[in-house]
Amino acid sequence: MRNFEDDPTLEDLLSSDQLQRLNRMLSALCRDPVEIGSDRKADALALEFNLETVGWLSGGSSEQERLAAADLVSFLMMFIAKYRLAANLHHDTTEASYAELQKQNEALKASEARYRALSDQLQDKVDEQVTVIKQAQMDLYESARLRSVGQLAAGVAHEINNPIGFISSNLKVAREYLNDLRELVPDSDQNRELLEDFADLIGESSDGARRIASIVSDLKTFSSIDQADYTLCDVNELLASAVHLLQTDYGQDLEILEKPGELPKISGHPSRLSQTFYNLLDNAAQALKSQEQEAGAEGRAGRILAKTSVDSDGIRIVIQDNGCGIPEANREQVFDAFYTSRPVGSGTGLGLTVARDTVRAHRGTIQIDSREGTGTRVTLLLPVS
Repeated sequence: MRNFEDDPTLEDLLSSDQLQRLNRMLSALCRDPVEIGSDRKADALALEFNLETVGWLSGGSSEQERLAAADLVSFLMMFIAKYRLAANLHHDTTEASYAELQKQNEALKASEARYRALSDQLQDKVDEQVTVIKQAQMDLYESARLRSVGQLAAGVAHEINNPIGFISSNLKVAREYLNDLRELVPDSDQNRELLEDFADLIGESSDGARRIASIVSDLKTFSSIDQADYTLCDVNELLASAVHLLQTDYGQDLEILEKPGELPKISGHPSRLSQTFYNLLDNAAQALKSQEQEAGAEGRAGRILAKTSVDSDGIRIVIQDNGCGIPEANREQVFDAFYTSRPVGSGTGLGLTVARDTVRAHRGTIQIDSREGTGTRVTLLLPVS
């Protein structure tokens, strides 16, 4: 073997018999045969020694197996080099002075330290790349899942929107006809009962049609969450509007504590943000309602906090309630499309999904902290620019 300072080749490190034996051992460890050679093949990994490529490793059933085999070969080469170096040092001691021997011994220690440092750096880089790959895989999976659900939602919304319009319009006309019938048919107990039942049927059908229209609206929002035109938005005004709308729906006795901070305007889509704020406030109101039903008259007073502030990370919106909270078993599913913990017919299961995608479309983040029986805090963080 040449001197340690020279750049070795694969033939310098391993003889032909040793190379064949190493190939057999690696193939036995892997699911598919592994081959080490001087020629680069498809999907081959470089075998490095002393920062130089001395050969190529190919084969194996996966990239992970090839990486593991390449690490093992590099590890063995380091000890082969140490063995050759030790032999050279032993030979040199018969001819060199004690001072020269000490010098080479120091070189060996420095080389070992360098290999140790290089090994640590390589491991850090491998761990970093594994983390990046895992995150990229999760992002791709999430993107594909949301895209497929969005396409489904858009198709369903398009197919339902037109016929539900006809139904709503016809029900409205039917209600007008019913008023005319009241004046035309003879006044009798049987006729009055029949007309009242007819009015109830029309009312229930109208409520169902409005609910379907609301679901279609959520589906359309969900399927086109990143296709909106952006403008300057005042987050405090949008949040205040959502609070007022919620109090109109639930009654003024719903206690909502507003703590707006001084905020700069941001670029965003006002209707999407308003819908997000309303969805989160509506979830909080529903949590208070559930808590009241479970605790009864002796339960604590329900309250919702809507607070905004700004810091170095951006605009922070906090919507917090002291309601029933989210069970631990359900927390991982709250952002899934069409998932809802409400009774059948009480929710579309798209509120938090649309909220999350709206925040993402604004390059922000959403975080939910909840404890069952205590309450829930939702924190939105939106970038200023």
